[in-house]
Amino acid sequence: MKIAILAAALLTVSAGASGVATPQPAAAVCRTDSTATVAAAPVKVWMAGDSTMMNAGSCPIGWGSQFGSYLTADATVQNSAVGGRSIQTWLYEGNVTSTKNAAGECTLSSTAYSSRWTAMLNGFVAGDYLIVQFGINDGDTACPRHVGSARFKELLGVMATAAKAKGVKPIFVTPVAAITCSGSTAVGNRGFVTETKAAASANGVPVIDLHARSVALYNSLRLCPNNGDYTSGAVGAFFCNDHTHFEAAGARQIAGLIATALREQGIPLAAYLK
Repeated sequence: MKIAILAAALLTVSAGASGVATPQPAAAVCRTDSTATVAAAPVKVWMAGDSTMMNAGSCPIGWGSQFGSYLTADATVQNSAVGGRSIQTWLYEGNVTSTKNAAGECTLSSTAYSSRWTAMLNGFVAGDYLIVQFGINDGDTACPRHVGSARFKELLGVMATAAKAKGVKPIFVTPVAAITCSGSTAVGNRGFVTETKAAASANGVPVIDLHARSVALYNSLRLCPNNGDYTSGAVGAFFCNDHTHFEAAGARQIAGLIATALREQGIPLAAYLK
């Protein structure tokens, strides 16, 4: 009897203006707006950084060249990382002189941006993402690569502000660690980690601490101790013939750290991960 009453009630709710009841599929009756799936709008992920991020077919292979394999077809990668660049030489290619000013910063012959940054600014579309990782070459004591702490934070802010003005969402990444061992333990070895985090906080930008995550990865893979031989074993499979740059297998694992961080930190780009 209860089943019959319930069936009648459902038919009454679904009756049209004519009063004729039209049976509804169970899914249509039970569906709510909260269960609807919204397709992700296509986006581009722009990348700015140095050799540890850049595209390459052989050593050194940057992790940025491997990041696209973690993304769905709705996201494409435009990797403009270039080897040997500090944040300032990347932004002002050809205009950073070998002379330091009174503050100890390399002077600019012109404030005109590099073609790569101009191309980004012209290509940005609202909803895109910008991933920025510098700090490995910036610690050089000589110009043109030298960048001081305050200047480094200032230029990260310049990039974040410009991206946000275009509706693009910046993400800062601390510099990936090289493999440095203290006995059987991998240890941190990069500068500008604190500066990257401070600039992220000052500009309201999410930051991924790739430096700490990469050190933790090296320890989980037991890449230490190491006698300085980067050509064989687990270290040789991960790194080029140095302690800094990556083989393809290493670059893929570093890119995987970024993907993991996006999910763990709830950064919206995670919606485009496979």
